[in-house]
Amino acid sequence: YVRFCMTGEYATEVSDASGMQLLDIPKRQWSDEILEKLDIDKNLLAKVYESPEVTGHINDEFAKLSGLSTDTVVVGGAGDNAAAAIGTGIVKDGKAFTTIGTSGVVFAHTDKLSIDPKGRVHTFCCAVPGCWHVMGVTLAAGLSLKWFRDNIADNYKAKAEELGKDPYVLMNEAVAKIPCGSDRLIYLPYLMGERTPHLDPNCRGVFFGLSAIHTKENMMRAVMEGVAYSLSDCYDILKEMGVTVDEMMACGGGGKSPVWRQMLADMFECEVKTLTSEEGPALGVAILAGVGAGIFKDVVSACDEFIKTGTNCSPIKAESEYYKRGHALYKKVYAQLKDCYQDLAELKKS
Repeated sequence: YVRFCMTGEYATEVSDASGMQLLDIPKRQWSDEILEKLDIDKNLLAKVYESPEVTGHINDEFAKLSGLSTDTVVVGGAGDNAAAAIGTGIVKDGKAFTTIGTSGVVFAHTDKLSIDPKGRVHTFCCAVPGCWHVMGVTLAAGLSLKWFRDNIADNYKAKAEELGKDPYVLMNEAVAKIPCGSDRLIYLPYLMGERTPHLDPNCRGVFFGLSAIHTKENMMRAVMEGVAYSLSDCYDILKEMGVTVDEMMACGGGGKSPVWRQMLADMFECEVKTLTSEEGPALGVAILAGVGAGIFKDVVSACDEFIKTGTNCSPIKAESEYYKRGHALYKKVYAQLKDCYQDLAELKKS
């Protein structure tokens, strides 16, 4: 709609269109088969462009309102995660990123089309022309830690206000003192049901193994580890599909946490890096616009020029070994509780 107001042109691009369930993902065009079966007139749909392609120019009305020239091009752009991939340099095979925001995402680039037959992860056209991305999503990542802060660890909020600090900084300092595994406490982060890999709206959050030795800080670390386990579920599916990852970037608010990044490095057993820039999606669409305007040759070379890495976490072997066993138990707990979740959903007051 914003594009239409700017240009007067109806247009979309492949990464956003991938989420409409009307696109032929391999062919990167509207699916005649789906449209026919759903009795949808193809003329109702906008033209589909590649993400850095020019979809139109600023029209006279928008030029007057904005002060921009009518020579200004408007390119396809990209959906949020596809734009973040460009802004974090995830534009080649072997590269992926993990985002810990309200939800959590594991996103990998692939030059070859790969679709999970079980439908546990999404395969979309990515913002690099002729390529795709595979993406798993967990629903309560940073949300789990925020819920814990607001409802159980609210003393950290009060202390942070008193010291003029971010409560998450204080929480991270406390969690760093708790040993790997949180003294055998496991958290299942299903506060909102789950998307990848379970597609289960009925599952709910669980602390498993809680005992009198555990403190608020143990629970806090268990929350962070439980979120990392859920992201490992996503990562394991990508590996199962043959999508290899040599380098993982950490993004989002949770990606700023050195403790969380170390957990991811240990569980993924690969390097986890950050960027010097924090404006991933915005930088990504700026690069796409630059390619469309002819300032840059192509998306990949522009990313090579502008995307610079910052910090780096390497896996710690002993912790990786522990988390392998912990992850196996984490998955077993969900399997054992699956039917109970359904019973809980049907449990109502008479």
